[in-house]
Amino acid sequence: MDATGTLDEALERLHHSGPERLGRLTNHAPMAVEALAARGQARAVHRWLDLYAGKLEDFPSRVEPVTAADWRSALGDPRRAADWIDHFEREVTERPWREVLGQWWPRLLPGLYGGSTHPVIRVGHAVRTLLSGEATAPRLAELAHGLGYWAARHRPLAAPAPFPGDDSADSTDSTDTADSAAGALDAVPPIAVQDGGFPARLDRVEALPTWAAGVTDPDEARRRLTELVRAATHRYATHGHGEETMLVHAATAPNAVLRTLPALPPALWPAGLRAAWTASAAVTAMYAPAAPVRSAPPGALTPEEVFERALAHGDEHVIKLTDTALDVGDAPALAAALRSIELSAPLG
Repeated sequence: MDATGTLDEALERLHHSGPERLGRLTNHAPMAVEALAARGQARAVHRWLDLYAGKLEDFPSRVEPVTAADWRSALGDPRRAADWIDHFEREVTERPWREVLGQWWPRLLPGLYGGSTHPVIRVGHAVRTLLSGEATAPRLAELAHGLGYWAARHRPLAAPAPFPGDDSADSTDSTDTADSAAGALDAVPPIAVQDGGFPARLDRVEALPTWAAGVTDPDEARRRLTELVRAATHRYATHGHGEETMLVHAATAPNAVLRTLPALPPALWPAGLRAAWTASAAVTAMYAPAAPVRSAPPGALTPEEVFERALAHGDEHVIKLTDTALDVGDAPALAAALRSIELSAPLG
């Protein structure tokens, strides 16, 4: 089945819906269908959408257009989601999409933490699609929807204090265990009170290891970001029971940034690393379990078979984590995907 045509049809179908439901929960369908199409499961896209349809809400009402003169006052206002999406649809119609992305990336990056990091994840899926094929109208519109959602949910985070005793920023040799991404995630201190929703918990994150600080070389930033995605994905297998849904984002948010890097000027890559690290480490702190558990190996299952199991399960977060696990591509990552299937409630 033609994945391009199927994905475009699905995106056109979804663009009649808003980026959220119930005023706070994210519409995951555009991200999930992109992952299905990218992983050779285009035949399942519309069937999966039919199951997810009950979670979709109508496109929100418009307030007033966002303009070049007043965009700052509209940033972070969720009531303006439709206005922001309209703005970016005009932008990607009138200018090359990479130019639009490059202009707005540094403006939006400080607010990556809004919407539980879902907006940047949606942008990462949209960029992967645009980089892998033709920039069709539905794909450009999907980038506009992702950027518009990000602008509406833009939520900066005050820089957490360096964790006492953390000296990871003093070394650029991440082969040392203490300076690896896995070691830095292990060093993240859990927040004292683990209750409430994402915004309330985020406000309690006061100190994090400075693992990504001081990196200025674009290639080093990309290497460290790749390492972070691998470490956070592996960690889900042993720590995902802390919160089976929210801990997915410790891996998928930095992977969204990693997927976006090839479309951005390299000078912007180090800032992406720092924001992705803060997001991944903050989620780790916010939903840390009391203790890890032993991870079961994936056995003889191939990556394709693991993804087929994720599709059969149907949960949108399971599909997205499995998609990231296939990017990582090793046995511990596949074990993490299987653990998410085990922990999560199936769709429907």
